[in-house]
Amino acid sequence: MSGGADRFEPFDEPVGEPFDRPFDEHEEHKEHEEHEAEEQGGEGDGEEGGGRAQEAADRSSGGPHDVDGRHGDAPAGGGSDGGGGGFTGPAGSGQPPRIPMPRSSVEDTGLPLPEPAPLVLEHRVLKSLLGAWALAACSAQETAAVEEHLGECGSCADEALRLRGAVGLLHPPESLDLDPTLRTRVLEGCLDRRPARIPVPEWATPYDAEAARLDALLQDIGDAEWHAPVRLRWFEGDGPVSRRTTVAGVIAHLLSVDGLVGVALGLEDPLGGATAEKTEAEGAAAGAPTPSQRTEAYWRASHFPPTRAVRAPWREQSHHIVRTVSFAGGGSGRLAVSYGGFALPLSDSMLDRAFECWVHAGDIADAVDYPYEPPAPRHLHRMIDLAARMLPVSLAERRRAGLSAPAPRRLVAAGAPGRSLRLEIEGSGGGQWLIPLDSPASVASAEHEVAHVALDGVEFCRLAAGHVSPEEAAAGQVGDREAIRDVLFAAASLSRM
Repeated sequence: MSGGADRFEPFDEPVGEPFDRPFDEHEEHKEHEEHEAEEQGGEGDGEEGGGRAQEAADRSSGGPHDVDGRHGDAPAGGGSDGGGGGFTGPAGSGQPPRIPMPRSSVEDTGLPLPEPAPLVLEHRVLKSLLGAWALAACSAQETAAVEEHLGECGSCADEALRLRGAVGLLHPPESLDLDPTLRTRVLEGCLDRRPARIPVPEWATPYDAEAARLDALLQDIGDAEWHAPVRLRWFEGDGPVSRRTTVAGVIAHLLSVDGLVGVALGLEDPLGGATAEKTEAEGAAAGAPTPSQRTEAYWRASHFPPTRAVRAPWREQSHHIVRTVSFAGGGSGRLAVSYGGFALPLSDSMLDRAFECWVHAGDIADAVDYPYEPPAPRHLHRMIDLAARMLPVSLAERRRAGLSAPAPRRLVAAGAPGRSLRLEIEGSGGGQWLIPLDSPASVASAEHEVAHVALDGVEFCRLAAGHVSPEEAAAGQVGDREAIRDVLFAAASLSRM
């Protein structure tokens, strides 16, 4: 005890060092162990006691080596100087670092990344992942596991196929417009199961369908688009003619011309009493008012340019026309409808109005940058058939006006075969028609065919609407060039405002 007490100094720090260094519990523990070693060493011989004290001190400090493993006395501060080993704990303590050094990553070494181990999942787990797989919500490993399983399990493959089909229905197509034939197909399916008590005549269904399609287009456009400029185009004589109006003005034009059919059926004239009488008085010298005269009269009678308010009376009138011809029955198709310079049976007049409705709907769609499809093939075929049947009359009128080559010197008796042109319409709604060239009363005959013209169905309708000039019509031509030119110009002359 006395030996340890002789070496113990209560103030063993140099006088010049500060007393306010931080308290270190490890250092206190080290001093305590040294003190105990000295006390134990004092019980024996001095040399033996000193050896035991030194052994205890070595055990406490980690041996005679310093922190870095080098022999010699450690510096007073202990540990590393921060040059390369990082912070290793309290000075001279030899303890592991309190903050470990960051571990190196495989990506930092430049070596290739290890391949992930494939997932091994049970059948029930893979089956539960089919829904997420169909929605593309699985991870890469899950997707690989599911797809590998689908090649081995037939029941899961069938279920995956059904789920993928259901997911396809959740995604809208690129175009949000409905299929133009959807309405017709739905009505046909309904009528097959339960026939209508008062069916719409077959010759009136194209007008009913085209009016409904145009109304759907008008429902989608905004208020400002009703005033978008639209240029009505048709063909007169040997050149094109145009008239500028608006979307609302086009609907007003359809309202006034459809009114000719309504008046023939006994419905109220949309022009009103005073306007209708004035129009009839203006056209008395040249016969009944033409569609152009009725349209101009309607536009002049409006105090302000037409607005979207014209949509309601036009749609109501189209409903009344379809309802009236349905109640009248199929026999009403022979009723004559006057167009001023000519007249058409009601059945043909309804096809004519369907054609005009489609053509002007396309004009509106172009003005508001809206996609618009052609009519259903069977409706388009009926419209082309009407134009083909009207070609001989148009050709005769152009000859009387001196706009076409004169008829051949050899006269053809009414009902006798004469020169003919084969009109071939390609695409949906197409077909072939023989057009008599000598006179409307002659009979077209394949034995007297002198020319052959082939056009696309939509291209022919654009020609008949005056939207394409005869020179620009993409037509395949074989045979008499003069006869082909006369027929193409006669088709363009079918157009009007």
